[in-house]
Amino acid sequence: MTQHAALDSNAHRDLRVRIDAGADLGDAVMAALTVPSEFRSIQGHFPILFRREAGHDDFTALALFGFESGENLFLDDRHWDARYRPLSLAIQPFLVGRPAAGDGPGQVHIDLAHPRIAAGDDGVRLFDADGMATPYLDEIAGKLGDLDEGYRASSAFFAALGDHDLLEPFSLEVTLDDGSTHSLVGFHIIDEGKLRALDAETLGRLHEDGHLMPIFMALASLSQLSALVARKNGRLAGG
Repeated sequence: MTQHAALDSNAHRDLRVRIDAGADLGDAVMAALTVPSEFRSIQGHFPILFRREAGHDDFTALALFGFESGENLFLDDRHWDARYRPLSLAIQPFLVGRPAAGDGPGQVHIDLAHPRIAAGDDGVRLFDADGMATPYLDEIAGKLGDLDEGYRASSAFFAALGDHDLLEPFSLEVTLDDGSTHSLVGFHIIDEGKLRALDAETLGRLHEDGHLMPIFMALASLSQLSALVARKNGRLAGG
């Protein structure tokens, strides 16, 4: 269950949020949503794969953390073992809300039922004693804005990929050091062959529209698959 509310400096003056990592805080996930504007930061740590949910035509981009549901190989007890945390995870338990009328500037909303809502004196305050936003809340507002802007711009990116048929189905079967196998199915990646076959005019247009860089970043991120396998083997070896 969720309990979304517009953040209010009076109603939520004493609210605190836990910022550590943990499975009990919602971090035990195999993948997290990412957006093209974030790909440059993502690609140095996580593979970027694309997925289309059943019954939908639209694709989403995902930063991959593991090989099975609920597995996050970057979660080490209470520690996030990477120098970057995808925005869609970093902003929890906050989200962008819209006015009741629908249109208008985004508002900072919070899920009051989220496990990151702290009890007692745990966690970080959102407002100071005078009701002013703390540096933490200012940082969250910036990340929410970045994620919202990136999400809104992503439709044009995926439309461009569709126009040039640049996504191809991807599956991977991994044999681990203990002999077990894990399969990734139902994902897509950038079709490098079709990208190379595009003419200069088309590539120039993709560049002008801001799509070429995230395409390259998504391709570069695939080198992280071998690193993810190494993490899995290390986790198995460590028990």
